[in-house]
Amino acid sequence: MQTQSKNKSVGLTEFLAQNAQVSSIAVFLMVCVVGFSVSTDGFLTSNNFLNLLRQSAPLMIVAVAMTFVITTGGIDLSVGSTLALANALVAIVIAQGTPWPIAVLIVLSVGALIGLMQGWFIAYEKIPPFIVTLAGLSIFRGIALLMTEGFSIPIDRGLGFIALGRGWFIGVPIPAILAIVVVVAGLVTLSQTAFGRHVIGIGADTESARRAGISTKRVIIMVYVLAGVAAAFAGLIFAARLASGSSNAGVAFELEVIAAVVLGGTSLMGGRGSVAGTVLGALTIVVIGNGLILLHVSPFFTQIVTGAIILIAIWLNTRVFTRIATTH
Repeated sequence: MQTQSKNKSVGLTEFLAQNAQVSSIAVFLMVCVVGFSVSTDGFLTSNNFLNLLRQSAPLMIVAVAMTFVITTGGIDLSVGSTLALANALVAIVIAQGTPWPIAVLIVLSVGALIGLMQGWFIAYEKIPPFIVTLAGLSIFRGIALLMTEGFSIPIDRGLGFIALGRGWFIGVPIPAILAIVVVVAGLVTLSQTAFGRHVIGIGADTESARRAGISTKRVIIMVYVLAGVAAAFAGLIFAARLASGSSNAGVAFELEVIAAVVLGGTSLMGGRGSVAGTVLGALTIVVIGNGLILLHVSPFFTQIVTGAIILIAIWLNTRVFTRIATTH
């Protein structure tokens, strides 16, 4: 009995060591939930819970795709601008009389094309992801501004397209259902498929992965295509929720996405990723923003909190949890 108890204790210790950062963000999320529940009357209500699910959907969708990008050792700073471009483009295309399902396909195709283009520069031209996507951040936001001339473009609220952002299914917001589908697909792909193993292998050691027969360039391009499509999808949800398209959508969105991924335990150095951790990170950011609003704290303060969270998460990532992992 003592031996079994000891083995269970050792197994639990090893599990916590291997999942230290995911466990820590789960605990931190619970602390935030309890703290806001105690300090505000409106936080722990069904309406606010459903609102949190709806608010977190675009962030979660893009953060899952960003998990793959960062696991390869890359980064995509252009997702906020891609979101804005998709947001404006769908409103313009629908306003020109295009059926909304076709407009959705056009916008998702544009997102894929953006990812393909950026991935090509990164994989084949060997330009650092930071530089390529920083340029994309400026270019795609600029295109969105040029298309809209800085104005919001309304979308007919009677269209079925609006259900993407405002619809409900069996009592659950449709954006939340879409996010859950993306999360499940991300979990299965990263942990159970050859593509997921290739993503992790490239992040751990690109040259070794190439020598093992992995088409590293193709995989790198694919993760940026995923990020582009995810950002475009999030832009569609934003447009449907607000019934308008604007070039101002998604400002600083990339900051929240990267914060969610890093908080969840994905290594910025590559080679280690956690979709489950990313989900917890995204929920943490949304809960903090929602709780601060209910406490009547200035919304600008949430940017300070998000920046501080990124800094602390990176420090824990590179110092504390790396040390824990190496000692076990």
